[in-house]
Amino acid sequence: MDHPLLAPFTARDGENLALYEWPMEAWQADNALPPRAVVLLVHGLGEHASRYDHVARKLLDWGFAVRAYDQRGHGESGGERGGLSSESLLLEDLAEVVDDTRQRSLRLPRAAGAALAEPLPLILLGHSLGGLVAGRFVSLGLRPVDGLVMSSPALDPGLNAFQKLLLATLPLMAPNLRVNNGLKPEFLSHDPLVVRKYLADPLVHAKISARLARFIATAGPATVAAAATWTTPTLLMYAGADRLVNPAGSRAFAEAAASNGGAKLVTARCFDELYHEIFNERDAAPVFASLKAWLDARF
Repeated sequence: MDHPLLAPFTARDGENLALYEWPMEAWQADNALPPRAVVLLVHGLGEHASRYDHVARKLLDWGFAVRAYDQRGHGESGGERGGLSSESLLLEDLAEVVDDTRQRSLRLPRAAGAALAEPLPLILLGHSLGGLVAGRFVSLGLRPVDGLVMSSPALDPGLNAFQKLLLATLPLMAPNLRVNNGLKPEFLSHDPLVVRKYLADPLVHAKISARLARFIATAGPATVAAAATWTTPTLLMYAGADRLVNPAGSRAFAEAAASNGGAKLVTARCFDELYHEIFNERDAAPVFASLKAWLDARF
């Protein structure tokens, strides 16, 4: 199968965002089933969308159309690496990509009897920072989506008291100051090959600005607080042995959703022994099985 198609996308402020679409030749055949829905992938801090090629191909095999984009300041997209000119910027970018994806889905085949004027169902799948961005996006109702999958979302960055103090002051004095993000690649996955590829990837960076750090620190708790009134079907999958984000944030989200009857909408699955990148672990089969079962039940 060919590599994903890269289509430059110009954001509202003129910045370029790298937008990817995986080949969909399977739906061009006359006897092929139409796509069940569109999945939009949102990657994590310091990485890029192409690292999710294997996830995209699983989704294609299951009958879903797949798109992704490099978040601003990441991968092939424009912007300072790890920088952020406003705390709402990543949410605004996602809103634009969602709008474009809705329009793109109008050109995909439909099942017999389906309305051609209606876009296909749209599912957001975000990992780590991407899980936080997607979750906060849904909590604010910036655009309607039909489903949300959060993979090891950064709902609790695990800050100590000193780090919290820094984030209360540094963004005011030097919001664009970029420092090392402190992520330890050896805790991405138990698979050493995944770690080596990450370290050798020229599109991976380790920068984070004070403003981006504050977005993570504030958006996480705000998303957890919104879980009690959640209305979007959601699959939350997180790593119990995560050392890059605190899994307590995911547990708190799941508990808050369940406390208000949201357990019917929010399905939570903890993989106790896995590290942060649950799709890149040595045995990721249970993770993919959970994802497929949830998608099959709803789409």
